[in-house]
Amino acid sequence: MPLRVEPNPTFRDALRGQAGPSGRPLAGMWVCSGSPLVAELCAGAGLDWLLIDAEHSPNGLESILAQLQAVHGYPVHVMVRPPVNDTVLIKQYLDLGVQNLLVPMVNSAAEAEAAVAATRYPPHGVRGVGSALARAARWNRVPDYLTRASETVSVTVQIESAAAVDAVEDILAVDGVDAIFLGPSDLAASMGVLGQQEHPRVRAAVEQCLAAATAARKPAGVNAFNPATARAYLAAGAAFVLVGADVALLARGSEALAAEYVRPDPAVGPCGGSPASY
Repeated sequence: MPLRVEPNPTFRDALRGQAGPSGRPLAGMWVCSGSPLVAELCAGAGLDWLLIDAEHSPNGLESILAQLQAVHGYPVHVMVRPPVNDTVLIKQYLDLGVQNLLVPMVNSAAEAEAAVAATRYPPHGVRGVGSALARAARWNRVPDYLTRASETVSVTVQIESAAAVDAVEDILAVDGVDAIFLGPSDLAASMGVLGQQEHPRVRAAVEQCLAAATAARKPAGVNAFNPATARAYLAAGAAFVLVGADVALLARGSEALAAEYVRPDPAVGPCGGSPASY
């Protein structure tokens, strides 16, 4: 007799669990290396959630699957960001067993509706049916998966342009959008202040969206590596934050080691010869 299994609780469930006096914002980090080993290291760190990224990181279907398998069983929620809001890609991610999606560059209610529709089977959406072949249904070992699939998936859409900020109330009103997530880096670029995530206009736009989410009674999250900025956004109503990244931690940590133990000698050139020999 085949083993019957149940999907894990979704990120939506975790956010709902924030209600009440014991509720608190959820802290997470990016997982961008593409390595299952690194993903597993991060999964055991004690954070609330991880974001496996495929928009700006070397992640394809096979590496995402391997990372999902590596972190399975750890007490951490896992969100995955596809490179684009695409019906086919989202179908493939869901069939892999991705339960929590962060859909990038959602600039309108229509684009948010398309993202939600990609996660729903007809007649409520356009997701292709292949549960017998898919890890999501544990190859039809999840009871009634086809009728329950929408319960096993959460959809967070990313607000990261001036157009999305203008449309944020309409985006929040879309049925099936469980949360929004603010991306200050792309938002700054769209506002003409590339690389200036801390610019007052960017900060104001983020806080405008946080207030809109509070009014709509939907959670909002934000990317904030600067601890002071993260605390400010949490105070403004952010329900979840990303506060670091595996690759950034490794880069800064290895640089610190070099700064501590590698003493540059001005009399020695980069290849071991004297500067005068170049």
